[in-house]
Amino acid sequence: MPLRRFLPDGFTCALLTTVVLASLWPCRGHAAIAFNGLTDVAIALLFFLHGAKLSREAVVAGMTHWRLHLTVLASTFVLFPLLGLLLRPLLSPLVTHDLYLGVLFLCTLPSTVQSSIAFTSMARGNIPAAICAASASSLLGIVITPLLVGLMLESHGQGGMSWDAIGKIVLQLLVPFAAGQVMQRWIGRWVEQHRGLLRYVDQGSILLVVYTAFSTAVLQGLWKQMPLPVLGGLLLVNAVLLTLALVATRYGSRALGFDRDDEITIVFCGSKKSLASGVPMAKVLFAGHPLGAIVLPIMLFHQIQLMTCAVLARRYAQRGEMVVSSP
Repeated sequence: MPLRRFLPDGFTCALLTTVVLASLWPCRGHAAIAFNGLTDVAIALLFFLHGAKLSREAVVAGMTHWRLHLTVLASTFVLFPLLGLLLRPLLSPLVTHDLYLGVLFLCTLPSTVQSSIAFTSMARGNIPAAICAASASSLLGIVITPLLVGLMLESHGQGGMSWDAIGKIVLQLLVPFAAGQVMQRWIGRWVEQHRGLLRYVDQGSILLVVYTAFSTAVLQGLWKQMPLPVLGGLLLVNAVLLTLALVATRYGSRALGFDRDDEITIVFCGSKKSLASGVPMAKVLFAGHPLGAIVLPIMLFHQIQLMTCAVLARRYAQRGEMVVSSP
């Protein structure tokens, strides 16, 4: 297997470059205010375009496979949070208090859309069901994730969600998304035809949030408080969470009687966590918290899940070819 398949993609390199830039030249003063305002606009535009792109017809058509979708949602919004809470006594000593708060936030996030569908397609799974499951997870996550974060904060001794935070979520995430859904009739086809625009807005908003978050964190002494053993511990924590999720979705789907195509969809939709949703939502939900430490776990998890699922998808595809070719 070529080594380049395990190398980080262009966006991951851009993320690393952004972290380096924020570490060397953090924005402060009036520049920080300007970057924060630009980031808020980019996040609102991001959710507006996602609302305009999400096909209501695809969601309605896919809802007939309700057992699969409930299984994916249970993995995303029940299994992951339970793992984060139950494993806290074992895993939290490996990282700092703030980093494990970021891990708990990671556990509440919705599934990815693009990569879940791409890996399901690569593995030759149920693509229509993957489109519906990933889209539903992304949509419901706008509501479910903040509620779960409130519960997680209370369990982590941070206090619950404030009404001010809920109002910011509604204004910055739900309102633009709803506006995009309303406008879908007129601009949905254009957004679909120019999906590259959505990718640039996706990635651009994430890079902006990462730069402003790490700028603030660096000025507060992030790297002085985070030695290499702690970063190694965070990698281990992420690897444990992903491994348990992959094992649970694979064997859980088989125990529930799903066929191979549906199993693939459940594995790749139920084990993912969305960086595109997570970083913008963290900015809204964790005002006043050390945001750099909050988003670092999802940044690392993003790369680990891409590399791991790429290998797993190829194995599923190879096994499918063997089944088809056998007499």
